[in-house]
Amino acid sequence: MVDLHDITVPTDPDEALAAVVALRRLADSIERQAVRSALRQGWSWARIAQALGITKQAAHKRLSDVAADNGSR
Repeated sequence: MVDLHDITVPTDPDEALAAVVALRRLADSIERQAVRSALRQGWSWARIAQALGITKQAAHKRLSDVAADNGSR
């Protein structure tokens, strides 16, 4: 795994902001995959929310479509 402290932040604003967008998309993808996996393994929304450091309601609101894709609620 890459040590995030070793990543150099671009000095060009266009490059730096493009990197922010790319990282947000990657983080969103990883989060959704992890939630899908957790739901398949029987995790509750409360447990998922705790792992994400957010409320159960916030987790469900933001990620409930993952449950619909997964076929479980």
